[in-house]
Parts: sequence; structure tokens; C-alpha cells
Amino acid sequence: MAITEAPTILCITSYEKGQEFMRACKEEGCRVLLVTVEKLLQADWPREAIEEVFATPAEIPLQQLIYAVSYIARSRPIDRIVALDEFDMENAAALREHLRVPGMGLTTMRYFRDKLAMRGRARESGIPVPDFIHVLNYDALREFMERVRPPWLLKPRSQASGIGMKKIEEASQLWPWLEQLADQQSFYLLEQFIPGDVFHVDSVVSERKVVFAEAHAYGKPPFEVAHHGGVFTTRTLARAGADAKALLKLNREVIEALGLLRGVTHAEFLRAHDGGKFYFIEVAARVGGAYISDVVEAATGVNLWREWARIEVGGGKRAYVLPKTRREYAGVILSLARQERPDTSGYTDPEIVTRVGKYHHAGFVLKSGKAERVRELLDAYMLRFRDDFMASQPVPDRPTA
Repeated sequence: MAITEAPTILCITSYEKGQEFMRACKEEGCRVLLVTVEKLLQADWPREAIEEVFATPAEIPLQQLIYAVSYIARSRPIDRIVALDEFDMENAAALREHLRVPGMGLTTMRYFRDKLAMRGRARESGIPVPDFIHVLNYDALREFMERVRPPWLLKPRSQASGIGMKKIEEASQLWPWLEQLADQQSFYLLEQFIPGDVFHVDSVVSERKVVFAEAHAYGKPPFEVAHHGGVFTTRTLARAGADAKALLKLNREVIEALGLLRGVTHAEFLRAHDGGKFYFIEVAARVGGAYISDVVEAATGVNLWREWARIEVGGGKRAYVLPKTRREYAGVILSLARQERPDTSGYTDPEIVTRVGKYHHAGFVLKSGKAERVRELLDAYMLRFRDDFMASQPVPDRPTA
């Protein structure tokens, strides 16, 4: 479909996010349409930037979504389709292919959504990944468990944030879980569990080139926080350090191997406690959640949502120019809170630049000119949060809006 003078971008999301993306698209001269779920119809969307909002039932079948968007397209040109959340990526890719709209198709999308596909492609390209096997053939599974020492992680191929993962300590524990999964078994993989520290790199990609990337270190691994409770933290790594340099190099190799043309990425890596080797864990073609985009913006001035919008609207037809960046450091601390509206007034350090206002959550985004100062504050706040706020709940088997 030819791009009109005022291109129309259809945004799809099952979660309340991406407001800055839509504002930036509007500023770029686009018409913005939003398709979301019925329960979010009255959410805090940037109405001034959106021309029309459409609501669908939760978990609408793909065929019905194709019917709905095709109906919208009868009277409105659609030049781009963008999934604002990872869980909508498959639907957006299928819609692009059905409507023949430019952008990531189903094959490339799987490299940024399907953990089995991305690991296989990475391993073929010589990028280190934990040993893994598709949950498919039982004899192959038995051979894997004899060859690879436990524990292992049973992972859904298309989930995020630790949802649906199970830690398997011995072979006898696997079979009951597979019995429960029944016909869903082939949608899982079994992976070597490597104790280590977990990192993430958040990038902007234009015409297959990483034009911006920042490396960060989680406090506790996200899987551990999700499954065993605790306080979530992440922070900018010292840019001159060996870890940051190694991660940025590995991140470039991953994005090149998986074939992303343009957009943003959130990639996770692990550094093994035994030997210090780095491994690629997973990558998504989206902005990182849990206030990670706020951390990146506080440290560098780069708003990932806005830059994604600029690249998407440009569509490779105009050169992308990264805005001027800062070289400060930032971090976030976030916890479920026992209180509906936790009182954080006792935290008064000037490095606090954002206070999380989310229901039953406590948290801050911090900024400093020194990486060590951010780490020092996060370490101190973790201890205080456990006493002041921290609550926990079981990790869901499925995502919730």
C-alpha cells in the first residue's frame, strides 16, 4: 500500500502502554488509530494524539481480528501496523501479511518472540546460548537430561517475565508437568539452568544497524523475583567497564543474526557464576517494561518510544538521526506493596527523579552522574523496601492486562 501524505498508523495493544509512541507519531504528522481490549477502552490514552479508538474482546481469535481490522480498512487507509506490547506481536505480523502492509512478517517476528526459534538461530550463528531442546520427542528429551546436568528450566516459547516457567530439579519432575501440558507440550522448550547474573541491553535499530544501545544489570534475576518474591532493580552499567563492552558487542551480533530491519529491542543476557562466560537468553522487538524506558531516558535523554515512532514513520525512506545523548547513569527500584497507596515521603535523596504512582506498587527512578552512586542507593533501598512495602503474589501462568 502506498504511503499517503499523512500516513495512518494502526497501534495494537492489550496493555496500557505506548502513549509516548502515539504522541510522537502524531507529531510526525501521522493519523493514529488504536485497537485495544474492551476493559482498556477508558484507560489513560493520549486522546489528543489518537483519531479513533476501537475495542475488541479480550483474547479475540486471530481470524476475528483480521475481520475487524479489514473492516476498519474499508474506509481508512492503513500504512503501518505496530504492536505496542510483546503479546500482540503475532497478531500484528499476521495482519501485516494479510493486508500487505510493510513491516516485520511472521518469519522474522518469530526470532523476536519464539524462544526456540531465537535460540536456534543464535546457536547457528555461533552466539553462545544455554543448551536447550524442543519439548517434542521423548527419547531426545531423555538423552538431553542424561547429557546436561540438572537443574533445567521448562519454558513456554512465547511468554515473557517468567510467566509459565518451571524449574526442574531432576528428570522425574519433568514428566508430570508434561502430562499436565498435554497437547501444549510442543509449545515449550527445556533449557539448561546456568546460575549467574542477568543483564539487559536496550537498543534502537535503523536499517539493520544498532544506532543506540545501553547495557544494564538487574539486581536479582527477573525469574527469581517473579517466582520467589523480592524487589526488582536494574541500573545502567559503567560504560567503560568490561561487562558493558562485552554485552554491547554480543547484542550487536544477536540483532544482526536475527535480522531486525528497524525498531527497538530489549535483549537479555546471562554471565555465568562459574567462569564468567556470557550467554544470550532472549530478545524482543519492543520497549522494555518495568520502567526500563524511564531509566534509559533519565540516563541518556533518549526516549525509546519516541525514537521507535520516528523510525517507524520514516520507514527507511528518510535517514534516521539519533538525538543528542547524555552520559549519566540511572536505575529503577520497584516492588509490589502491601499498601494501596504506599507513602514514600521518607525517601528524600535528590537522585530520585520519578516516583511510581501505580496502585499497590512502590518504586523510584534514580539518576546520578556516577554509576556507583546509583548502585549504592538501589542496594540501600532494597533493604528498606522489604520492611516498608514489599508484598508478593504467585506468578501467573498466563499474562494479565
